[in-house]
Amino acid sequence: MSEKKREHPTIKSALHPRNKHRERYDFDILTQSLPELSPFVFSNKYGDESIDFFDSEAVIMLNRALLKHYYGIDNWKIPKGYLCPPIPGRADYIHYIADLITENNGNKGRQIKCLDVGVGANCIYPIIGRQEYGWTFVGSDIDPDAIEAAQKTVNSNAGLKGNVFLRLQTDPRNIFTEIIQEGEFFDVSICNPPFHASAKEANASSLRKLSNLKGKKITKASLNFGGQSNELWYEGGEMKFLTNMIYESRRYGKQVKWFTSLVSKESNLPTIYKTLDTVKVKSIKTIEMSQGNKISRIVAWSFG
Repeated sequence: MSEKKREHPTIKSALHPRNKHRERYDFDILTQSLPELSPFVFSNKYGDESIDFFDSEAVIMLNRALLKHYYGIDNWKIPKGYLCPPIPGRADYIHYIADLITENNGNKGRQIKCLDVGVGANCIYPIIGRQEYGWTFVGSDIDPDAIEAAQKTVNSNAGLKGNVFLRLQTDPRNIFTEIIQEGEFFDVSICNPPFHASAKEANASSLRKLSNLKGKKITKASLNFGGQSNELWYEGGEMKFLTNMIYESRRYGKQVKWFTSLVSKESNLPTIYKTLDTVKVKSIKTIEMSQGNKISRIVAWSFG
């Protein structure tokens, strides 16, 4: 016998108004789109249909269903151990960026070109940006295996092929150098930077999250969303990565209209603003996003 059924809000009001994932997952529809999801769906103790979000295979299958049903992506795979992103939050970033680059209506009728720094094996931002808005993308990454996996996704989906291009960053000290080519222009760059400063810090963070979710102390991390070293941590952490990005962006201020990045730690904002002031940007915008109990923000800057 199930416990008393919980009342859930019909709409996740914190998500962007155009986000297709504002309503709770409809597993009937999703399993129709991807029957392979069915074995992972069950009724929990409250009588709600769900999956085990601690099961990496179930999470990947859910993502495949979401991408197929909402974005027309028939073929999507990531290598074992690579980051499997929560799609609603990734979609929010794209929708807020769409607002940013079209707010003065100067881009109306022109195809938008976007640079995704750290595209990853999942290629999730180019998928959503292309399928929702028709943008073209260049995705960069320092991991050749991630580039190879993303390329397979691009090649096997007609909506992406010829519209998403992938480039390997051969020098991990660089972010834009060797990626942005001479005479090339981007309307915007996006980035989901590594949050942690070390593998130890990333592991400790995962243990805290799992312990909170399970309601008991967890001593061994199981990354249900996966993640390689360069996806999760960077020497010096998020702040060091963003500092490097800001200083390097000075050289490309005439080739990128808006530079943007997610910022997970609010405590990093004062240092980010100070660094942006140092490089003499013309415009700074901060966009707050919320997914459930998690609050993050996008910082955007432009040189003219």
